[in-house]
Amino acid sequence: MVIGVYSIKGGVGKTTLAVNLAWCAAALSSRRTLLWDIDPQSAASFLIGSDTPPKSEAEAVYRERIRPRKLIQQTATDRLALLRADSSLRGLDQRFRLSSKKRLTRLIREVSEDYDRIILDCPPGLHETSDQMIRAADLIIVPVIPSPLSQRAFDEVVAHIEQEHKGRTAILPVHTMVDRRRTLHLAALDAHRKWPIIPYASVAEQMAKRREPVGAFAPRSPAAQAFARLWRGIERRIAKGF
Repeated sequence: MVIGVYSIKGGVGKTTLAVNLAWCAAALSSRRTLLWDIDPQSAASFLIGSDTPPKSEAEAVYRERIRPRKLIQQTATDRLALLRADSSLRGLDQRFRLSSKKRLTRLIREVSEDYDRIILDCPPGLHETSDQMIRAADLIIVPVIPSPLSQRAFDEVVAHIEQEHKGRTAILPVHTMVDRRRTLHLAALDAHRKWPIIPYASVAEQMAKRREPVGAFAPRSPAAQAFARLWRGIERRIAKGF
């Protein structure tokens, strides 16, 4: 099962969501999980990767000069592996434009038998890389801050998938960085009562310092519990076929 975490808009908690859901899949559901980082900012790779500096060779996977398995590394969490990104992916969009429309799908198939869940951390924006991800994913999780601009970005994602991909990929919106003290946030939550909620929490910001998912160092925190609830809901959707 391939799950893409994606938004046109940056700064909505996309990578935080991807890393914590991958941890939940491995640690809470005992799934063999691969976090596949395709964002050239490589934030997910930094958060749970090794201290060894990357060799700027990630793009070679998409040139098909290196097989994906060669660059996959085990993380500190049992059953959770990582395919790192690095700065070489800055030209990935152009590489994808010159290749098959399902190159990412084909690369994922090479390792799909090794994992129960593959989670893709996709860069923000609307581009060929995101289209490759949409074709490859069974489910796309879209983080949405309760604000008009973030809602607008979500609407654009939905419209693009319906128009360009014929609505074939399931979408799950998630309200992220929620602050119930804000009237604007409360109004958005009221408008979309069925959307899962991830609260704003300083513990999530500590991930960059500790280089661990929230559930690994603060399992009883409201944020960790929210990620766990979200993951259990995703597993239920998968069991029901979405």
